[in-house]
Amino acid sequence: MSKHVRIAPSVLSADFAQLRDDIAMLEAGGADWIHVDVMDGRFVPNLTFGAKVIETLRRLTSLPLDVHLMVVEPERYFDDFAAAGASGLTIHSEVAPHLDRQLARIQELGCTAGVAINPSTPVGVVGDVLDKLDLLLVMSVNPGFGGQTFIGRAVDRIARARMMLNAAGSPATLQVDGGINRDTIVKCWQAGADTFVAGNAVFAAKDPQAEIGILRAQCVHTA
Repeated sequence: MSKHVRIAPSVLSADFAQLRDDIAMLEAGGADWIHVDVMDGRFVPNLTFGAKVIETLRRLTSLPLDVHLMVVEPERYFDDFAAAGASGLTIHSEVAPHLDRQLARIQELGCTAGVAINPSTPVGVVGDVLDKLDLLLVMSVNPGFGGQTFIGRAVDRIARARMMLNAAGSPATLQVDGGINRDTIVKCWQAGADTFVAGNAVFAAKDPQAEIGILRAQCVHTA
């Protein structure tokens, strides 16, 4: 298991009236990636950002923009989002019947290619595309809203995902998203995750900038 911890704060929880300041704060706090949740109101019951927001974020930071597509027909967005400055595109297995082709297209556009799996989706659904994966995202809440409670069985799912990646010799990042905080991040790290999406935990903290380092230290101290 990689011993490098990545913290990817989600701008879903940012204050868009002061986005420039929030992004500068995340950079100063040592954030590794910026996580961008794209929702279409169809795959999940919420609407969020499009290519224009990705363009804006790209102007504000040189950090990788980790774009999570919670949308049906995700391939419709690949070209625009890559052109807008996305560093990586993660699509949901549940709405991607042509994963092999879709992942290849993401990589053709110069982005890293990820697959996300919902809490009720079998981990093994990505078994036949492990050679194409740059990132596997295990959702620890049902996607659609920020600030949800961590689903405990996600820890076992992360462990199974780690075993599967290791058995395939895959260098893919193992990311977890949903309900990540000082308590839950340790269990996920110990189970084999290396990259953590944190929205509410960072932005609702008394000192958001310091919270990034605190979350990272929770993992480092238990390595």
